[in-house]
Amino acid sequence: MHVEEQGAGWPVVLCHGFPELSYSWRHQLPVLAAAGYHVMAPDQRGYGRSPIPPAVEDYDIAHLTDDLLRLLDERGIERAAFVGHDWGALVVWSLALRAPERVMGVAALSVPFQPRGVMRSRAAIEEAFAGTWFYVLYFQEPGVADADLGRDPATTMRRMMGGLSDGLAGADDGRGLVERLPEPGGPPDWLTQADLDHYAAEFTRTGFTGALNWYRNLDRNWELMAPYDGALVRVPALFIGGTLDPAMRKERVESLGHWVPDLRGTVLLEGAGHWIQQERPDEVNAALVRFLDELDWTGR
Repeated sequence: MHVEEQGAGWPVVLCHGFPELSYSWRHQLPVLAAAGYHVMAPDQRGYGRSPIPPAVEDYDIAHLTDDLLRLLDERGIERAAFVGHDWGALVVWSLALRAPERVMGVAALSVPFQPRGVMRSRAAIEEAFAGTWFYVLYFQEPGVADADLGRDPATTMRRMMGGLSDGLAGADDGRGLVERLPEPGGPPDWLTQADLDHYAAEFTRTGFTGALNWYRNLDRNWELMAPYDGALVRVPALFIGGTLDPAMRKERVESLGHWVPDLRGTVLLEGAGHWIQQERPDEVNAALVRFLDELDWTGR
């Protein structure tokens, strides 16, 4: 994997979501490094300058979590703290179940822990959104969303980053995702045109198929996580979310204490949306440093 890396000290791995890059952590890397941590932010598989395997099954949760373990192994690191946003949060929650001995702590942004469902993931989503269009189901058919998002990556990223307040679900009227997302007219105040240009250039080069393949493993992930059905996340954890995030499941936030017994805090930033580490970096950084500083790095 391509890894952006700064600092020296206790290891911290930052895991981005969809459709982002290691670049999404540009505000966290120098701050956490200055706080005394060795910070690593990979382009995860299918993204940016990391490999983009061709097979859909190469993006299941076993591969995604094993990538993070290999990152530690290659650097001779026994365990690290993991910070994940969006899909990255799902990966680090799963890693805490699959390899808790390698995880000092987990900080999840935007996506609280989700216990394994009683029915296959895709079937559960189809039941919940019967008769309507929903972006996760739209992403399932190879080639369809790939062409939609890849037609004009600059428009896709501008609308994703600046207009993700609506458009994730609605009437099944033949429109794709990009057409459903509001046009913000320009970058939000927390994102520069140069930032958007960077995202657009990377996804123009790579396309979106690798990123979308993460979504195409929902049922495979459900099967792979069967040994952890009902399991609790027992490592120290922190959750950070935005009150205006359309993708955050509030009922999951409310149930965190049950599934995560060593929950060290829930930080909800008023008025923040989904891209929280980019939108509100000072508050996110302060919460992360507090959490990391309180971990017992020399004990476990």
